[in-house]
Amino acid sequence: MGVVWLSACGKADPASAPVAPPLPQVGVVTVALGDVALLTELPGRLESSRVAQVRARAAGIVQKRWFTEGGAVRAGQRLFSIDPAPLKAAFDSAQASLARAQANLTQATALAERYAPLAEANAVSQQEYANAVAAQKQAQADVAVANAAVQAARINLDHATVVSPIAGRIGRALVTEGALVGQGEATPLAVVQQMDPLYVNFTQSAAEVMRLRKALEAGQLRRASGSAAAAVAIVLEDGTLYGQSGKLLFSDMSVDPSTGQITLRAEVPNPKGELLPGLYVRVRVSQAEARNAITLPQQAVARAPSGDTVTVVAPDGQLVPRPVKVGDAQDGRWVILSGLQAGEQVMVDGFQKVRGTGPVKPVPWQPSGATAAVPASAPTAAVATKAGGSVSSTAPSTSSASR
Repeated sequence: MGVVWLSACGKADPASAPVAPPLPQVGVVTVALGDVALLTELPGRLESSRVAQVRARAAGIVQKRWFTEGGAVRAGQRLFSIDPAPLKAAFDSAQASLARAQANLTQATALAERYAPLAEANAVSQQEYANAVAAQKQAQADVAVANAAVQAARINLDHATVVSPIAGRIGRALVTEGALVGQGEATPLAVVQQMDPLYVNFTQSAAEVMRLRKALEAGQLRRASGSAAAAVAIVLEDGTLYGQSGKLLFSDMSVDPSTGQITLRAEVPNPKGELLPGLYVRVRVSQAEARNAITLPQQAVARAPSGDTVTVVAPDGQLVPRPVKVGDAQDGRWVILSGLQAGEQVMVDGFQKVRGTGPVKPVPWQPSGATAAVPASAPTAAVATKAGGSVSSTAPSTSSASR
């Protein structure tokens, strides 16, 4: 009996066998190669596309202001009235001088025509006929001078009504009724600024421009596709993105020797007048595209002086450090120029759960505030970048997840 009891006690109890702990779950993204727009964010200032300084071009007393300060005006809209009485008198005098010159021309022409047959018959001397012809031509010149004087007087009279040369928004009046203007100089009256579209002037480091050109020449990057004018986005002072996109007009051909910067200009639509001239903004412009690149959330990349690395989850669940080449940051993501292959899974979160090199259970990573992760059997959409590059959140295969 003792032998039997010892044999029974030697058998292992399946219920008491140790159970393996579950594998720690880590969030991963599955990368996909694509073209990624390299956005550059630069400081800039807004300015009006057209600025007209309204000045008095005729001398006189301001009689009336016809606009509301700070309001919108049309091209050709009346802004000020200057006393036209002296200008009207000068116009009438010029017209009278023209009538006198025309009368003299009529008389001189009749005399020259009467002397023409008499000169042929030697009834008058050739000298008298020549004098008559010269008097006729002088009378014609006097008529031309009088005509010019009438036109000048009419222009001055028209200048008594000051109109807006452009459409836009007008500022405060610089003179009041009763002011004497245009006396020896073109007195400023008001300023009209065209608000739609606006220009934004911004600067970029010459060294950065040269680096970009070298990368384009080496084939590492290519110029941004699309229209001939690169699109730009405007970031306002509070960090919000302006709803209308602009277009790059030109870049300066020289470098400012005092700052080492190159000036660029873009045009931004402003139909509702939300933007104001002089406003400080930041400009995002896509000047180039990285080919066969991807983007990763910034927390997935470990940056160090020795180099940048990411953690790749192997098919067996093991964690493998991988050096990568990192480009610019785009919307909270790093542009990865090299070091990863399409279809590889990169660990984004869950670093505090793992010890050593794994193994781990990869699950689709969800950004903060996103909806819950989809099941592994359901496909997920790629996270698109600015120019079509993507980071896919496709779930891992069942075989990988079960290991």
